[in-house]
Amino acid sequence: MDINGRGTNLTKKVFIALAGNIGCGKTTAAKIISQHFGLELFDEPVIDNRFLRDYYANMSRWSFTLQMEFLIRRVEHHELIDTVPKSCVQDRSLYEDPEIFAKYLHGLGNMNDNELNLYFEYFDRMNKKLINPDLIIYLKVDEVSVLLKRIRKRGRKEEMGITNTFLEGLGGYYVSFPQVCKNKYNTEIVTFNVTEKDIRKKEGKEELIELVKSKLK
Repeated sequence: MDINGRGTNLTKKVFIALAGNIGCGKTTAAKIISQHFGLELFDEPVIDNRFLRDYYANMSRWSFTLQMEFLIRRVEHHELIDTVPKSCVQDRSLYEDPEIFAKYLHGLGNMNDNELNLYFEYFDRMNKKLINPDLIIYLKVDEVSVLLKRIRKRGRKEEMGITNTFLEGLGGYYVSFPQVCKNKYNTEIVTFNVTEKDIRKKEGKEELIELVKSKLK
């Protein structure tokens, strides 16, 4: 798969997914990759999510409902990506929902055992015929204070109650996520540390683009 520069077509269809904790910069990275390489962009279904505000107000009531909503929407993305003739980039991978968010919310007591088991039954059934990403780019941030600063800066009202503790808990599940992607889902994953990188600026943006080029050549 040869990538030589802006707007150059890939020699075969490629499916890239972004992964990372809340506030790490997935949306920005997905847009950069989409614009530079000419990939179809599939945004994370957050802004229009009908349950997100209720979820942040009462996690114990709405965690299962929200996870099911995200599962359905991301499965729809995978189904669409399978039919789109051009290469695609997805803002947040499907695998983070079961392996990080559902397990973490269960661990916090916001989903009970039956809800978690039911969620995984749905996931396993819906995931059977879905295509895997060719590459997942995991945007790693080592300090939750950086994540919280970025979350506050983008100013989504629903996210104003997110705490350092909540982000730290999610971060714990991301430690093993690269191994999970490789061993359980047979998907290549590369880690790109953005703790001190601003991919909105020239240097950080160019590093991200070069990373994608190196992995897809």
